[in-house]
Amino acid sequence: MSHSDGAEYISAAYDSTIGFQAGTVHNSNVYFVHPDASPQEKYRVGVRQLEDGIPSRAREMITDAIAHGYDGPEVRFHWVLAVLSNRTYHELSGEEIQQLHYTSGRVRTYADDEWKEALRVTFDLLTVLSTMSGETGPVLKQLHNLPIGQHNAILRHLDLMLTGGLKDDLWAETRERAGADRFDNDRVGRVWAYFTPDPIGARAVPPRPSIAAPAKESLPVRAVLFVVSGLLLGALALLADPATAIVELLVALGAGLAAARFGVRWWGRQAPQSDLTAENLIPQTHGSASSEDGFTNRVRHAFDHYFSTRTPQGFTPDAWLAQTAQVRSSLAAEIADLYRESRISVDRVAWLIRYLAQDTRTRYVNGTLFDEHRQDRIPAVTKVLTVVSLAVLGIAAMNMFGTAFTGAAAPRPLWAFLAVLGLGWSGHSAASLWLKIKREEHRLARETQKYREQLTARQIEHQRWQTLLYTTRPSEREMETWLTSDKTSFVDEALRHHRLTWRDLITHTILVSPAPSAKRGRVKQGPWRYSRYVFRLFLFTQDGIREISSEFNFYDATRKNEQRSNYRFDALSSVQVTENAAVGYDLELVLTNGPARKIRVKDADAHQLAPDESAQEINEINLSAAGFTHTFRLLEGIAAEGKGWIERHSPDNLTPFQTAG
Repeated sequence: MSHSDGAEYISAAYDSTIGFQAGTVHNSNVYFVHPDASPQEKYRVGVRQLEDGIPSRAREMITDAIAHGYDGPEVRFHWVLAVLSNRTYHELSGEEIQQLHYTSGRVRTYADDEWKEALRVTFDLLTVLSTMSGETGPVLKQLHNLPIGQHNAILRHLDLMLTGGLKDDLWAETRERAGADRFDNDRVGRVWAYFTPDPIGARAVPPRPSIAAPAKESLPVRAVLFVVSGLLLGALALLADPATAIVELLVALGAGLAAARFGVRWWGRQAPQSDLTAENLIPQTHGSASSEDGFTNRVRHAFDHYFSTRTPQGFTPDAWLAQTAQVRSSLAAEIADLYRESRISVDRVAWLIRYLAQDTRTRYVNGTLFDEHRQDRIPAVTKVLTVVSLAVLGIAAMNMFGTAFTGAAAPRPLWAFLAVLGLGWSGHSAASLWLKIKREEHRLARETQKYREQLTARQIEHQRWQTLLYTTRPSEREMETWLTSDKTSFVDEALRHHRLTWRDLITHTILVSPAPSAKRGRVKQGPWRYSRYVFRLFLFTQDGIREISSEFNFYDATRKNEQRSNYRFDALSSVQVTENAAVGYDLELVLTNGPARKIRVKDADAHQLAPDESAQEINEINLSAAGFTHTFRLLEGIAAEGKGWIERHSPDNLTPFQTAG
């Protein structure tokens, strides 16, 4: 399957906003922590959240583990990274700075190992944040000597901490690593699975209930009357002419048995004519799916799409759609009827629609699309033998009546007439009821077999698709690594375009928001991730603010619709945030020389929370993942104080972190 199958890439305007989006929430327990979980388990989940780009929750988890006695250089290392990740020194609270100071004093008490060394190097980096690059050589050498895991983690989580000359010295390495990670682990071939919802279970149309109960209740009475009438007529014929009557009885009995044997193969297996129309040559629903509601319309559109992309050789898409119009209509009604009450999106049943489209093409190519009904066609010899047997039976019965009538004295002719009359009426009625019962039994057996075959085939396809998604779907760590690499690449291109180095920057921030009509997905307790993003990078220099935005296709890391603008610090007059529970978060930038611009930060998601999820926690996770907190504080401060705020927060005016003695 291609990730672009049925999708349309929609261009976004620079300040476009988007409406409500449905999303895929994967039922994963990677972040689940039992209330009675051990400190070790909480620490393990905290580290996973840190690696997956959720530092705010990681801080809480690791802090809780430390508070309950689980401590050591490895734990402290990850706690420090969680505190510093996606934040600048100015964003740390006084309490956090005190805790960092306390932790730096404990480093020397730990036994020598790689975690102690990584923790020490981290604090050494903090102490040289405002120094010139010539003085960073020793600490950079120590950083390079660390194991690759700790080395990369420090560079990633201290991204906003490392500025100026220090970051210049590390930027080439950071850029090179991002380039290697950007398409690692078959990104292009796997990202589609992340935004594909888990398939809903396989269903098929069950057999319709039997309607033969009334016939079964009436048959015994008709059968008894038929037997009594037959015995009476036979007895009268034997009394009148035993020799002739015996021959007639044997002929009638043989013809009757033959008529029953061949008749049941004809009328007892043949479906009613209403079931043999072209519209009913495929599985039928037993409910009503005729109403054109939104779900049914989406199902029909999905069938049209998948049938048009799965055409037999020699057919154009339009010709195949015309050829299969009735088939698609009936299948769409079936699927809509089977799944409508589940209140699901069509995406969750797309696997079945795709399978039915493929199955229809395969059966058409094999010439078996209507085989099940061809198998029910009655051979001509069966029909001939049935008609002949009935004719012989009728002749034998009339001859017996003639024998009984002509050879008997009154009142036997009257009894013979009544016997023939009862035999004819009860025989026809009993035969009709019996054939109806046989037809229902045959239909029920046929539909039951079809139901089992269809359900089994669909269950196999469902399992295949589910396994494919499970083995293909990227992990949260992979998604976060790819996103981080994209942001690094975007920043690097912006710096190159404006011919800036990190020494030229006072600070920077990048805001990540969903692009119009993007698909979105997340795991439980995790942030929303999007199939298309809008990256907005703000570079703060002494000359003012450079804003660069571009739309990223996360499937293949391509981008388009790049926009650039420059404005002075005093041009940013105000920054406002609009929160709407039904829509989401909007960031509004108001410039003195232009109209206000709204930027969609995140979509509403209260309707897609699991019962055990907190709306406030998920909201904080998503805002943090978007870079909103850091961006808003920067822009709000500049709007309030102008260049004075920038000067006070310049790396040159930053008080270096002092480790405890």
